[in-house]
Amino acid sequence: MKVLLVFLFASVYAKHELYEGWKSFYVKPSTDVQLKSLRNLNPELDLDFISYPTVDREGVVVVKPPFQDDFLKFMAEENIEYWVHAEDVKAQLDQDDQLIEAQRKATRFSRSERVTYENYQPLEVIYEYMDTVARKYSQTVTLVTPANSFEGRPIKYLKISKDNFKSGKPVIFLDAGLHAREWITIPTVTYAIHKLVENVTEPDLLDKFDWILFPVVNPDGYKYSYDVARLWRKTRSTDQHSLSAMCPGVDGNRNYDFFWNTVGTSSNPCSDQYAGGRPFSEVETRAVDGILKEHLNKLAMYITMHSFGSMILYSWGHDGTLSEHAFDLHTVGVKMADVIVKSSLSHFPRYIVGNSALVLNYRASGGSEDYAHSIGVKLAYTFELPGFGRGGNGFILNPRYIKQVSAETWAGVVIGAREAGKLFNARSTQPNFDNTRQD
Repeated sequence: MKVLLVFLFASVYAKHELYEGWKSFYVKPSTDVQLKSLRNLNPELDLDFISYPTVDREGVVVVKPPFQDDFLKFMAEENIEYWVHAEDVKAQLDQDDQLIEAQRKATRFSRSERVTYENYQPLEVIYEYMDTVARKYSQTVTLVTPANSFEGRPIKYLKISKDNFKSGKPVIFLDAGLHAREWITIPTVTYAIHKLVENVTEPDLLDKFDWILFPVVNPDGYKYSYDVARLWRKTRSTDQHSLSAMCPGVDGNRNYDFFWNTVGTSSNPCSDQYAGGRPFSEVETRAVDGILKEHLNKLAMYITMHSFGSMILYSWGHDGTLSEHAFDLHTVGVKMADVIVKSSLSHFPRYIVGNSALVLNYRASGGSEDYAHSIGVKLAYTFELPGFGRGGNGFILNPRYIKQVSAETWAGVVIGAREAGKLFNARSTQPNFDNTRQD
């Protein structure tokens, strides 16, 4: 037994050795010029933004050992405010694991259900929950497995409807887990499942809408992040480039067929922003595309969950221009943000609403929000969920806040769906709606 315990301890200790010597920093640019210069530094120093800064709101960036001196020199020269987030990334990830394990022990016998909102869950538990809900509530819930992932795992989502999508109600589509390390996104979508079929407090949402809920778009990446490399972001494909065996995966949120691989992306397979060898190279993004196209005429709203940043973002992200539907996008976005803030904790940052390229001062092509909007989804958003705040130094949102974030995000989705329904019904009386981006 003693030998086994030593082995287990050694295995846990070795889990994050990849990040030995890495450091992370809070960065807080005070002007658009500083923010832009920081963005431009990204590819040169292989910076990894865990959360994106905006003007006067700090973000978190991970810096690898070879680039730390140059990074600090740049920050001093540009007079950008910064301070240490984690002096030792590996040690901090070890502490995050301990926090999750302590939370698991504290709640292990307090709940009977498998999926709780008091801790982060393995992929197998999330899938078991989806299977159970589909089986238990078969009159309203349908489990769909459109394909297997690159590594052979089933890709699963739920369709929730009172009449199996037969009456032509407007459709609300939520997805999460496209970026593997963004763990907090997944419970916000499983919580939506919970509120639609298990703890129904807004019955009008099932009376008036059909729902598609896709908690883990990237199961291979999530599994790898959960079990092996905590900061893993991409898919796990190895067929996109001659170097893909050494540097697997594609950034799913650069892989959609919208100005693909033109800005804010990389053709280097070892980059976290690698766009893939072609648009929709990944089975995971093709699964989302299949849903969008199958239900396009009825899609009232699409939200893709990401983290961190406390933002609600909309098109166009590749160039910062505004969609012809920007007024509705902004108006509904503000209403969602307002209700989230009312439901939130006082020390959580307020949500920012706006065009993604303008808010972040960063342009990126091939994202799902832009793609969905370009093919005709009038209300398409990226939610950047709450995460880091001044004084914290972990790489996860503390598990004690999972239920809070899930509940407040659901409050935003509720108001968003109702507003989307009004706009959808008004739109249905105006023929020839076409939002396709042509330029």
